[in-house]
Amino acid sequence: MAGNLKNKIIGVLMGGLSAERDVSLKSGKAVANALKGLGYKIKEIDMTADSIDRVITEKLDVVFIALHGRFGEDGTVQGMLELLRIPYTGSSHTASAIAMNKLLSKQVLAYNNIQVTPFTPFSFDEYKKGGHSVFKDKLPLVVKPINEGSSIGVSIVKKEKELAPALEQAFKYDDIILVEKYIKAREVQVGILNNKSLGVIEIIPKNEFYDYEAKYSKNGAKHIFPAKLADDVYKKLMKLALKAYKSLGCSGAARVDFLLTTDNEIYLLEVNTLPGMTELSLLPEIAQGVGISFPDLCEKILKDAKLHVKST
Repeated sequence: MAGNLKNKIIGVLMGGLSAERDVSLKSGKAVANALKGLGYKIKEIDMTADSIDRVITEKLDVVFIALHGRFGEDGTVQGMLELLRIPYTGSSHTASAIAMNKLLSKQVLAYNNIQVTPFTPFSFDEYKKGGHSVFKDKLPLVVKPINEGSSIGVSIVKKEKELAPALEQAFKYDDIILVEKYIKAREVQVGILNNKSLGVIEIIPKNEFYDYEAKYSKNGAKHIFPAKLADDVYKKLMKLALKAYKSLGCSGAARVDFLLTTDNEIYLLEVNTLPGMTELSLLPEIAQGVGISFPDLCEKILKDAKLHVKST
């Protein structure tokens, strides 16, 4: 965004109404403190159901979105800011909505010839009719909600008796869920900043996969940056991540998650348009690894804020 932003009022939106509220509060506080340290005028706003009026009355010039999950990462807040004609960080409401929806994003990515984990959408109505019996011969599987982040509601199902509980857990969050083929592989992520891939990090979780506990506890996972990969594989991941980012119409910061098999076959898991900004988050760690401090990362994201809609 052009101009001297240090003369502007910057709103940092955090908290929100999703299951990732606590993580968002940590992200928002970290961002707000970093930008204050650089001399920016910051208004911290906890986005509860009553916060829309405050967004208006604070007369914000620019918004840094540090929300995660529903009502923050899914295009809803982005759409509100576009209606209010307030520039904001990250992807547009359309790109945010598509990337957040695991079914839509996988369909778009597959259309663009990016290999995703094999998946089947499954509805609650089908489940009530006993339709889940078709999955009993396809184990192991991964069951997940369509519109949640931070691995919330995700289960790995290896035994038939685990299938129904896993489906019921996912259906707590969505009426349509995804049932994916389980692929045993390394978990690697690519950080993207303002249309450029920064680097690849590998996560070795303490648990079976990079679940909520592994993401947000200090001893939950081992992080390796840069990931120890063959040079051609590293470059391919960087290129694929940027292709996915562009295919979904993303902008600003993002994190792209992959599975990498022992024979170097790559499966894209998802694109996160509002990656975490906590002390344990991967994008800040990747940025730090390529010489971008946390305050500088926040400032670079802020300076890329856009209105996202043309004036009429």
